[in-house]
Amino acid sequence: MSNGPHAKLAELGLTLPDVVPPVASYVPAVQSGQHVYVSGQLPMAEGKLLATGKVGAGVSAEQAKDLAQRCALNALAAVDSLVGLENVVKIVKLTGFVASAPGFTGQPGVINGASDLFGAVFGEAGRHARSAVGVSELPLDSPVEVEVIVEVG
Repeated sequence: MSNGPHAKLAELGLTLPDVVPPVASYVPAVQSGQHVYVSGQLPMAEGKLLATGKVGAGVSAEQAKDLAQRCALNALAAVDSLVGLENVVKIVKLTGFVASAPGFTGQPGVINGASDLFGAVFGEAGRHARSAVGVSELPLDSPVEVEVIVEVG
């Protein structure tokens, strides 16, 4: 299993964090049939939001891209705790939300932070359908949020 998802994360210098506890009335992830639906993940680390504010005003697009990667890493932690990353067959769909300042239109580039991580960890199985949406506000004033649907086997 030297080329499995945990090994790929290690090659990238990343480790799975603890699952982020929900900030409201939901669970981090739920399995239904062959799919795991991961709740929206914020860029949290050790119980704290890594940044707040709007992308394009106070939060740079590059910083937001890194935050989106952290959201994806948190999503992988939720999947791993539920079914194990080694059981991921395909990342099916990623929806990324970007708290955007007026006039900011770089949402796709921001959400590439999450997409690129899934590609690096799962290769072809990490390629997915995607939406990148600009919104006026996100929970806790987070700059980004990512939710994922994963096929497992």
